[in-house]
Amino acid sequence: MEGYNLFQIPRNIVRMSFILINNLYCIPTYVIWVLLLWPLKKLRPELYWKIEGYLFHWLLAMVSLWCESAGYRIVETGDDISECLEERTLIIANHQSTADVPMLFSCYNTRQKVLPNIMWIMDSLFKYTNFGVVSYLHQDFFIKSGKENRDKALQELSHHLVDKYVILERKWLVLFPEGGFLRNRKAISHKYADKNNLPKFENVSLPRLGAMKIIMNTVGPQSSVNNNSSSKSEFQRAHIEYVLDITIAYPKGVPINITDILFGTRAPCETIFFYRVYRSTEVPEDSEAMTDWLFKRWAEKENMLQTYYDTGIIPAHYSRTNNCESRLVVQDYLKFLILHLFFLFSSYFHVQMFITAYQCCLYFWVY
Repeated sequence: MEGYNLFQIPRNIVRMSFILINNLYCIPTYVIWVLLLWPLKKLRPELYWKIEGYLFHWLLAMVSLWCESAGYRIVETGDDISECLEERTLIIANHQSTADVPMLFSCYNTRQKVLPNIMWIMDSLFKYTNFGVVSYLHQDFFIKSGKENRDKALQELSHHLVDKYVILERKWLVLFPEGGFLRNRKAISHKYADKNNLPKFENVSLPRLGAMKIIMNTVGPQSSVNNNSSSKSEFQRAHIEYVLDITIAYPKGVPINITDILFGTRAPCETIFFYRVYRSTEVPEDSEAMTDWLFKRWAEKENMLQTYYDTGIIPAHYSRTNNCESRLVVQDYLKFLILHLFFLFSSYFHVQMFITAYQCCLYFWVY
């Protein structure tokens, strides 16, 4: 690591220790509260999912603190996204590293109605990480990779969108169309480009259409769910209104990774989130036309990222509104403190609850 100071090692170890402990008193607390509230899921499901959404947001705020405390901050630019914050919106973003998702957490932690109502589409391997149980309880979707799983996975995604995304009235749906990190996908992308006479990208990999096509066919403006809705209100509940295209641009084209966030080994820096907002009706219905539309968006990403890496700026003409006003995402440290106290006191309460339950069981066993 260029410029790395060995005297930082104690600080890195302390930081990593804090994050490990933070996981230990936050994730179990979320899980226990959700399990304790399980009867409410049957009696008042709308109240249950509202509370679960807040707990989910508060947990992701802890990850936001990890990014913020390491000095990894986010600058938003491009189109104004205020119009789609509370509407059903499909997010499509380039995927460069293990830090992409934590950085998205950090960015939208400052907006109250996004993270409680978000649904993630992620690789099934994430089910076995520390956040896997959280994502499972939140009803995120784990998609299996590989050709042998493709058809079944896409069918399961369609059912999940109807049974969970629509029924639970989620708003934002996050998809990484590249299907993996740039460093892992680039060689495969180049091989596919050679075979199909397509351009080779260096800063992004060619997107895959499968999941996006299923999403638009299932909950897009012309989907069967919408066409079968018996009223306008049902149509609005099921219909994706916007597609938010996010281009994630790391400084000098070197992505932050999860180890940087955990240990704080990289120098503080700013990551660009460049927004382009489309009405969902602008996405073609035809499969070939949709592929062409998505490839054009990724060709634009390739050009804007190269320009950014060369010049340090993303020109305004890449924005649909010719707007490149920048906004630094500023976190609320008082909120971080309050949430830490909540998770700590909740953990203490849960421990005392289990001790009391154990003592009661022991008492009845002995007497």
